[in-house]
Amino acid sequence: MRRTRTGGRPGDVSDDRKWSVSCRDGAGRRRDLRVAVRQGQVVLVPPSGEALVLAPLAVGRLRAALREAVLAAASEAD
Repeated sequence: MRRTRTGGRPGDVSDDRKWSVSCRDGAGRRRDLRVAVRQGQVVLVPPSGEALVLAPLAVGRLRAALREAVLAAASEAD
């Protein structure tokens, strides 16, 4: 899991509110599943229209990213 950088576009969230989890698509190509927090909600952004294959280690990283995103979303709601 790694944090991602934003492009500075309107509506983007700060760097500490985005995570990326490496995975593979159905054809075996490397892809990233993005996890973000926007307006107090957790957002998952897969590669456009693709199924993702997560290795066991990537599932653990996704779990960690989701946990951090939920905590960040909860702090936004307060």
